[in-house]
Amino acid sequence: MRDTTSLLPLIVRDLRLERDGRVLLDVPIARIQNRQRNVILGPNGAGKSLFLKTCHGLVPPTSGSIEFTRPASAADNRRKQAMVFQKPVMLRRSVRANFMHALAMAGVGWRERRRIATETMAQFGLSSLADMPARVLSGGEQQRLAIARAASLWPDLLFLDEPTSSLDPTASRQIEDMLEILHERGVTLVLTTHDLGLARRFADVILFFHNGRLVEESNAERFFTAPQTPEAKAFLEHRLFW
Repeated sequence: MRDTTSLLPLIVRDLRLERDGRVLLDVPIARIQNRQRNVILGPNGAGKSLFLKTCHGLVPPTSGSIEFTRPASAADNRRKQAMVFQKPVMLRRSVRANFMHALAMAGVGWRERRRIATETMAQFGLSSLADMPARVLSGGEQQRLAIARAASLWPDLLFLDEPTSSLDPTASRQIEDMLEILHERGVTLVLTTHDLGLARRFADVILFFHNGRLVEESNAERFFTAPQTPEAKAFLEHRLFW
């Protein structure tokens, strides 16, 4: 059973990441609210993926803080969040065994692991692939597996880096449908994308990055109809390339 207490909001303050004298991230403040769908936009090299990895704890910042509102242990923080990468990480085993391994690492007992794996595969249309080696699946199938595997752990917060990148329209729609299911479950979603159509349909909040800076954080409808910064306006008019 999922622990329904939430770690969120997540508050990012005065975040800076520097490498070799270069500022890669500069985020004075950002808020990830509970149950919201947050979409990170910006041109290539804007710092979108780096922001995800820093918030998830994979890349330590040079300065600043990334804090959950509800005090919790570091282990609890890790357990209640997950990240799906642009190129999904597939274990050298079957689809079912990918679920079983992830659940075992989370401390779930064998009988419960099997139940959760079976139910999750059924919910996300993966049952027919259960005994196939994960690494022979198509790109769309692997992405669905990666998202479903993360979802099986009932995370409070899920980061996704370009979840529909390089997928055909059908596979992209399947991923979008999965994300809607997770949103309805109460999972807070933070994802990067270059797909403005997906962002318009899906986002509650837009975080817009340019040159490593969080330039604009806005309600999605306002962002697309009346962007508040020149950089965001140029981006939406396809005039911002770097």
